[in-house]
Amino acid sequence: MPSRPSRRSPRSFSTSQFNVNVLGLLLTTQAAVKHLGEGASIINIGSVVTRITPPGSSVYTGTKGAVDAITGVLSRELGPRKIRVNALNPGMVETEGTQSAGFIGSDFEKRHGRPDTARAPWPAGDIASIAVFLASDDSAWLTGEHLLAGGGLR
Repeated sequence: MPSRPSRRSPRSFSTSQFNVNVLGLLLTTQAAVKHLGEGASIINIGSVVTRITPPGSSVYTGTKGAVDAITGVLSRELGPRKIRVNALNPGMVETEGTQSAGFIGSDFEKRHGRPDTARAPWPAGDIASIAVFLASDDSAWLTGEHLLAGGGLR
């Protein structure tokens, strides 16, 4: 099995990723939906890795695949309440997480990073503007969608 940039044990690494990416999404949605009214928008953060399926990423890719599936289910469950649910699936974004995990500047980034190498990695602001669109009335017809924001990475 290819090594990961992180030095955590596989068990804690897997549990941690699942808890944040899947359980956290479910618990947050469960708590938030009580306060959401008609026309509200839920934006789940998936990842382009569910399309590119890079070696050595089975746990992370699996959790982000779960985000995509949960997005579809929640869009159907919350649709009757006129609450939209979509997933924003970015490519590698420069965050504290990608830096501390050792992805920024790594061989993984070189192989699976941004195809338009003019700017790499993506700044978080590039993704924020897409989230603003999904939260706005301009995307009122979108629900249950997985919006890829990979800069051409597929």
